[in-house]
Amino acid sequence: MSFRKIEPTELPGNIIDEVCNKWMLLSAGTESDFNFMTVNWGMMGELWFKPAVTVYVRHSRHTMNYMESSDTFTLTALKPGHEDALKLAGSKSGRDIDKLKESGLTAAVVDGCPTFEEAAYTIVCKKMYADEMPPENFLDKEVFDKAYTDEDYHKMYIGQIVAAYVND
Repeated sequence: MSFRKIEPTELPGNIIDEVCNKWMLLSAGTESDFNFMTVNWGMMGELWFKPAVTVYVRHSRHTMNYMESSDTFTLTALKPGHEDALKLAGSKSGRDIDKLKESGLTAAVVDGCPTFEEAAYTIVCKKMYADEMPPENFLDKEVFDKAYTDEDYHKMYIGQIVAAYVND
């Protein structure tokens, strides 16, 4: 494993494809105590003249506790061949299983933040803003009633990209 720091504007590939179709891992916590989950909703761009990302976490997710207690989080694109790990990270809870062991991923750290040796690249973010996103504000009633309970909706986190690393 050899992480090399790059400018956020030098990130490889197509971020829209990475988030929407291949999925990324959102991780928060410390080197010794963290959790991760897949994300396939998000945005990347610029906010207040700073490179930024937006991610969304349901209140029911174990990762929510780590997002709330951490000032930083990471987004990681895995190298090809780790699709099963991505599926597990999105379907199983760190409350119930040892996600790291079950996923077959290997923990790594950049700038004191959790990532994985299997990363193609990792984006390190510092929280700038967070707010609740009650789905009834965004979805029609039929979709809302199928997908959500009154308590289990998303919280939006905006993070300033403070570093980006490719894993050569």
